[in-house]
Amino acid sequence: MSGSVTLAYDYPLFGVFWTTFWLFMWILWFFLLFRVIGDIFRDDQLNGWLKTGWIIFVIVLPFLGVFLYVLARGRGMGRREASRAQAQQEAFDAYVRRTAAKDAPRTTQADELTKLSQLRERGDISEEEFQRAKGKVLH
Repeated sequence: MSGSVTLAYDYPLFGVFWTTFWLFMWILWFFLLFRVIGDIFRDDQLNGWLKTGWIIFVIVLPFLGVFLYVLARGRGMGRREASRAQAQQEAFDAYVRRTAAKDAPRTTQADELTKLSQLRERGDISEEEFQRAKGKVLH
């Protein structure tokens, strides 16, 4: 072998930190790139031509494109993400309410009247309260 071999114990500690730093920055860069591309596609305020222009700019000149996008539209990225998360939460809550309402036991008028008459017999409600509640159940 004519080339030198670098062994693990020959790699200085500062070199490990430096390599780790650049690896972290590389991963962070791709995270930011994909966040920007996702934001471009999800933004309802941009028309198709503007989306195409931003995507081409981000792909052809990635560093400049991403940094200019963050400078120009970065403030709205957080608002759009927050509103999207809120819309998802509201949709989930509505789904849970619909599902819970379907599984809730159904009571009929006869069941309600039976409960009311039991309350009246035990003396928990008066005759006047019974008649008023009965009218609400029947209407």
